Amino acid sequence: MTPRLDFTSEAFFRDPPKAIAALRAQGPVVATRFPLVGDVWITTTHDATAQVLKDGATFTLRKEGGEVASIRWWMPKLVTAVANNMLTMDEPDHTRLRSIVDEAFRRRAIVAMEPRIRALADDLAEKLFVSGSPADLVERYARILPLSVISELLGLPMADRPRFIAWANAMSSLTNVFSVIRLLFALRKMRRYLEGQLQIAREQGGEGLIAELVQVEREGGQITPDEMVAMVFLLLAAGSETTTHLISGSVYELLKNPGLRDWLEEDWSRASLAVEEFLRFVSPVQFSKPRYVRRDVELDGVRLKKGDRVMVMLAAANMDPAVHDQPDSLDLERKPNRHMSFGTGIHFCLGHQLARIEATCALQGLLTRWPRLGLAVDASQIRWRKRPGIRMIAKLPVIADAGERRQSGETEQLLAS
Repeated sequence: MTPRLDFTSEAFFRDPPKAIAALRAQGPVVATRFPLVGDVWITTTHDATAQVLKDGATFTLRKEGGEVASIRWWMPKLVTAVANNMLTMDEPDHTRLRSIVDEAFRRRAIVAMEPRIRALADDLAEKLFVSGSPADLVERYARILPLSVISELLGLPMADRPRFIAWANAMSSLTNVFSVIRLLFALRKMRRYLEGQLQIAREQGGEGLIAELVQVEREGGQITPDEMVAMVFLLLAAGSETTTHLISGSVYELLKNPGLRDWLEEDWSRASLAVEEFLRFVSPVQFSKPRYVRRDVELDGVRLKKGDRVMVMLAAANMDPAVHDQPDSLDLERKPNRHMSFGTGIHFCLGHQLARIEATCALQGLLTRWPRLGLAVDASQIRWRKRPGIRMIAKLPVIADAGERRQSGETEQLLAS
């Protein structure tokens, strides 16, 4: 019988390999039920995942009538509008929008941003304990760094960073009906804000990716005003949220494993190799968006019918023993590392280069400034947010000196808040 796993449970997020192994034992493609999505097939192997992501004619993000496969009938129109971006589009609309943002990105040298990203990381690391110890690494470091970087890249005022953080918190706290209502309020405010920023760029120009997107639009790029808002929303949200949890998850693993941390700190030229393994092992984005099956098809030996929906489980592809030796182990020297954390096919992550640079700078900046950084609590006390599809640590209390760890009242209050 197919296991009905709770993809939002603490047990699942704490030990994904165990749950993934149970799913894979049922087959390469498994029928299950996913929160908000409903009945869906999920892939449990690297090959099945790659087939779905590469075959955009058979597995589409839109239904035959053009509706987004991940949107349910009861979802508010605001959610539908925000979801109407290139991540939910098939060809030819995907290429139309991707070419616009690709052109804007080409005008920005992402690699050239590395010194600035490192400076931001160093500054945030220096201020980590300015408000006291223990400090929540998620809130005071891992969230702020990617938001700061994407804000500068887009050309958004740094003075507006607090509102971005509030919106990010709303998007990461989907645990009940009240959190959904808070999210809708946040989305409405965010949409109005971005519409205003786009209008300013159209009237006054400016620096940053928003101004460059407007310039591409002005030069004949085929994009509607609503698509432009959805595009900027996607860049702001996707450009910060997943990297936040890559950073916090990576730091968590290093603080749990002093030997791995020592290996990394001995030679920071190893950081890029380590980040690839963190991408595979932490797998912040665990699932793709649902896809619609356009015709009866056999997927890795499993028959799917036209009209079914399928989601690829990126985390399962990353733990596939057919591709990775000892996939349940964190091996910072792993070569080759054919992880699927950025996907594959036409929807391969646009920001993969930026995410890698941010994670590398974040780890080096933090551990260089605080060489004795440690968890303020036992690792078993760390909890994950109950958001399906993304693996995110809720709070990560840290102290400057691992040798002085103690369960203080401040730590208990931090974990409970």
